[in-house]
Amino acid sequence: MQYQRILSLDILRGITVALMIFVNNVRGESFEMLQHSRWNGMTLCDLVFPLFLFIMGVSCYLSLTKSDFRPTPQMLYHVVKRTVLLFAIGLFINWFEYAIRGDLLSFGTLRIWAVLQRIALCYFFVSIFALYCRHRYVIPLVVALLVIYAAILVFGNGYACDASLNILAQTDLKLFGYNHLYHMSPVDPEGLLGTIPSVAHVLLGFFCGRLIWQQKTIDQKVISLFVSGAVLVLSGYLLSFGLPLNKYVWSPSFVLVTCGLSFLLQALLMVAIDYSSSNKTVQPTIFRFFKIFGMNALALYVSSELLAILLGNIGVSMWVYNAIHCVVSPQKWASLVYSICFVLINYLIGYFLYYKKIFIKL
Repeated sequence: MQYQRILSLDILRGITVALMIFVNNVRGESFEMLQHSRWNGMTLCDLVFPLFLFIMGVSCYLSLTKSDFRPTPQMLYHVVKRTVLLFAIGLFINWFEYAIRGDLLSFGTLRIWAVLQRIALCYFFVSIFALYCRHRYVIPLVVALLVIYAAILVFGNGYACDASLNILAQTDLKLFGYNHLYHMSPVDPEGLLGTIPSVAHVLLGFFCGRLIWQQKTIDQKVISLFVSGAVLVLSGYLLSFGLPLNKYVWSPSFVLVTCGLSFLLQALLMVAIDYSSSNKTVQPTIFRFFKIFGMNALALYVSSELLAILLGNIGVSMWVYNAIHCVVSPQKWASLVYSICFVLINYLIGYFLYYKKIFIKL
């Protein structure tokens, strides 16, 4: 079967990157749904990173079909190179926050984990599975990983909102040291043990990619995704009675619910976009807006992080926010306007890259 680019996946990737930039750049007091849940629970903000991992799983399947999943030396080199580069870029972003303040040799306090580092590890393990294992084992492997992780949480006080008791926090502390961890929550939200359910998360995205590839018509694809998504959401919410939804520990229930919602969103976008594309219908402007983000997702995420650090440390972010606040009195609405403005700045960067036909990939 010949590979055809799926426009709805590009749009979903663009929505995810734009949302990630949006929620990462609120200022002052903001709406509760634009903040991470304090511990157990889930907000809109908590859905963004899971969407990113889900899309990576889908893309991993679709991209590796072009090589028929053959583990050639060239393919293995590509997987290892991409893993190392993703991890290194994540470390660079962490280092840049120190460097912009003049501390160029901040290696003794450099945080090891972050978004791109987790993406790197998940990409590596899922790619190795895709190249060396039979794909029919993807769901049994997901179940095994989530059962193992559930046991870790139950027997290791994984839900304890106290770093001295929580096995996730203690593992990171003993392996990497206090100075190299995130300290604004009881556990590092991208810590080592949390990679286990995150790999399961990406594998579910991989399974979604397999469904999309195997079903011949858009009708069949949409039905398969809706059914799978509904089963996952229902299973996740039932599981949450014993293992609550928690983004910080990346609980098994959180994996199932967020993956299920990702399946459903992908199905809805297929109905809205791929149907109209096959019928030569003109796409709404909003889809073209998100396509700009989707075509240079990694570059725009990295540029947004570096730009936010730069503007924040030279005082521009606060100056702009205060200027907005003078016009928009309620702090939550001023924060919302600031985030929208920051997304639009990054859109202009993406627009320039897109129309210069510059697509930055690893």
